[in-house]
Order: sequence, then structure tokens, then C-alpha cells
Amino acid sequence: MPASPRIANPQYLVETDWLAAHLADPELRVFDCTTFLDPDPVKTFVVRSGRPDWEQGHLPGAGHLDLQELSDAASPLRFTMPSAEQFAAAMSRHGVADGTRVVLYSAGSVIWAARIWWMLRAFGFDNAAILNGGIDKWKAEGRPLSTEAPRPAPARFVARPRPEMIATKSQVAAAIADPRVRVVNALTAKQHTGEAGANYGRPGRITGSVNVPAHRLVDGESKVFLSAGELVRHKRMDLALEAARRAGRPIKVVGDGPELTRLRAAYGTAEFLGRVSDSQLETLLARCRALVVPNVEDFGIAAVEAQASGRPVVAARAGGSLETVIDG
Repeated sequence: MPASPRIANPQYLVETDWLAAHLADPELRVFDCTTFLDPDPVKTFVVRSGRPDWEQGHLPGAGHLDLQELSDAASPLRFTMPSAEQFAAAMSRHGVADGTRVVLYSAGSVIWAARIWWMLRAFGFDNAAILNGGIDKWKAEGRPLSTEAPRPAPARFVARPRPEMIATKSQVAAAIADPRVRVVNALTAKQHTGEAGANYGRPGRITGSVNVPAHRLVDGESKVFLSAGELVRHKRMDLALEAARRAGRPIKVVGDGPELTRLRAAYGTAEFLGRVSDSQLETLLARCRALVVPNVEDFGIAAVEAQASGRPVVAARAGGSLETVIDG
């Protein structure tokens, strides 16, 4: 029996109950990393600091890290990595040193906390983690907030740059022709295809890149990262649906479960039928090649994979709740 999938480095995530129990630890520094991108018809987005929101309420003891202040101000491009000296000076001001334990969070989207976590690692600091669910989960659990600004003791952050963590333009160009390298686009599916969304200058993607939308790695409501098992199942489903689409097999979706929301975001070209009557359902089942039902982890995915490859499959229902039909 194959081993259950697991997160390779669980130390890079902390849960709200752990953080609540350790807020008073003297070596702990917590930071709100929230930044906002407001749509703009000319500039695509206008960057807005999350500091005013932090001032209105944040986790007790948390400081605020502004990504704009941590970026190279001389660069014409947003969010360019700063020099080691600039980054070290900023972290020192915020009380981060070699013996510090850092926890990062952001509101709405985890990408801002993840970005600064990655920057810390790129400058040689590994003792940082992201709060799973961020301030959204913290608030939902009724945990306390504060408006008091922390006063960290002076510290000395020593930057130890890891240039291998940053790809240059020439390295990306070389990767396009190298079958051993995979370039990953973390933007939305429609931005990847160039169909919709902000295009940052030109629609589309880097040639040969694959799409792993960052927002689909977390639960849309709780903001918690998906489990390893959920990530594996979603990936298998995505691969099967993509194979079915490339083979020209029409995709029809019925139901309204949480998986439907994810599929709608990823496969907007499918025909979404919503709730159907029993008689409509029986008609669909008579024609469908594969059926995906909630709470049956691998049956539905295996059915879609079989349908995508052209093998015959058996449609079935589970618990009287139908979520997805692949119509072949």
C-alpha cells in the first residue's frame, strides 16, 4: 500500500493554537505582511500598504512589514529584490537576528506572507514560518487583536545571500529549451492562458511554463493550506480534466459542492448546469463517461482518468449527492 502523501517541510507552517500559546516567547517576532493591489485602468494595479489596516488591529505583539519598503526603490519594476545590505538593515530594525523565531501572516491572501518568507530564506534565514490561515482564521476563532505597536529590542540581522534561489532572465530563457527544467506560473488559470485578468504588460505566459495557481493551494473560505492528500487529489483531477479537454471531450458539470467552485475557476469553458432534477440526472447518467462524487476520494478521479484515456468506465452515485459529470 503506498504511503500517504505528506507535507515535506511542516516546520514552515504554524497553526493558530500554537501561536496563541507562544506569543509571549521572548525570541518570537510576529509580522503582518499585508499588501493590497488595487485595480487601475492605466497601471493595472496600484500598490497600497496594509499598514493602516495593521494599525486598526493586528495579532498581539505583531509588527508590520511593508513589501514596498523591502524592495529595491531604484528599480522601475515593482517588488524587485533589495540588496543584502538594505534587507539586513530593515530586519535589524524590526528586531530579527540569528536566534529569532519569525512567524508571518497576511490578510486575504497568503501570497504576501509567503513572499517575505521566501525573501528571508533567499537571504539565508530559515527560522521563519507562515501562520496557517493568517489573520482571517485568527479572527474567525475569536482570538484577541491589539492596536499597540511593538517595540523590539535592537538586533543584528546577518544576510547570507543564496543566489541560487533567484532565477535570472538568461536562466529562464535557457530553461525554456531544457526538458529537465519546469517553469511554473503561479498566476490564475485565465492569466496563464491570456484569456482574462491582469496581464502585466502582455497577455499570456512564459513559453513552455505550466500553471499552478497559488490561490488554489489554499481553502478559499478558511484560508488554510490544503492538506497533502487534497493537493494530490486536485492535481490528479486537473491532469485528467486537462487530458479530456485536449482530447476534445465535452465537460459538463452539475451540482454545487465546494469542488465545483474550484472546477469553475479552473475550467470556465465547461458547461455548468447547476442543480438538476432526478429525471435530468438519469438522462445525463445514461450518456456520461465518468462521474465524480463528493466524499469518495479516488473513485471519481480514477473514472475521469479512464474517460480521458478513452477506456470505458461505469457511472455511479454516492450518498445521493452528485457533484460532477463528465459527459462523453
